[in-house]
Amino acid sequence: MSKLVLTTDFPDLKLAARGKVRDIYDLGETLLIVTTDRISAFDVIMNEGIPEKGFVLTQISAFWFRQMENIIKNHIISTEVKDFPATCQKYADILEGRSMLVKKAKPLPAECIVRGYISGSGWKDYKATGSVCSIKLPEGLKESGRLPQPIFTPSTKAELGTHDENISFEKMVELCGKETAEKVRDVTLKIYEKARDIADAKGIIIADTKFEYGIYEGELIIIDECMTPDSSRFWPKDGYKPGGPQPSFDKQFLRDYLETLDWNKTAPAPPLPEEIIRKTGEKYMEALVKLTGKGK
Repeated sequence: MSKLVLTTDFPDLKLAARGKVRDIYDLGETLLIVTTDRISAFDVIMNEGIPEKGFVLTQISAFWFRQMENIIKNHIISTEVKDFPATCQKYADILEGRSMLVKKAKPLPAECIVRGYISGSGWKDYKATGSVCSIKLPEGLKESGRLPQPIFTPSTKAELGTHDENISFEKMVELCGKETAEKVRDVTLKIYEKARDIADAKGIIIADTKFEYGIYEGELIIIDECMTPDSSRFWPKDGYKPGGPQPSFDKQFLRDYLETLDWNKTAPAPPLPEEIIRKTGEKYMEALVKLTGKGK
């Protein structure tokens, strides 16, 4: 098993940002995105990492970006360290399998969420109002039930340590402009529908997922990550049964454990038992193997 990477420190590269999971370096014309083994839940970064998580997320993203190239271009230049600039080569042992050299796009100021099933915050909203993000839904839906058709439910992009907030499509038009907002909505639904069918054939239900887009040389492209267990709800198709929460290949397993603790969901994070770390890692790796046929 490769070494756990909780944080990176490349003194001769310019650190542009350190997110909940990714460390981003500014290489001038391009960015280097390194996906660490950090994991967050309820917007709090845990003290412990999940072995191989950065590898899994990078490989799943690369898989989906390739699948969607006929719908929209993405930000990847290369995921092969040998293609990275010379300044990166001395860090090859850390970068291998968990990094991407990407185009420097201007991110849109909204997260683009698509829901094909009703779960999580969407289920809470539906129970309270019969709607999700101002979209009226049919009566009588069950928790984790499949929606008649997928819905686009954008949110704000929150600062580190704060929560994203669901917004209406009208609010997204205000933030991004009508033409861009409509294009993003249409592309998001197309990507989701294609991915849902691919995953379904491999025994995975993608209940919902979140995308980020940016503008590069005047063109809309998809950036950041793509349909990973961090940005999506992945459920095993075997045993799917609406009417309650579903088992998952994502960090819902970790969230469920944390919900059993007397913890107020603010930092500092509670320590994670070895078994929870191991099982979470296994779920991530299982998602990669099921989707791509390749593990590590």
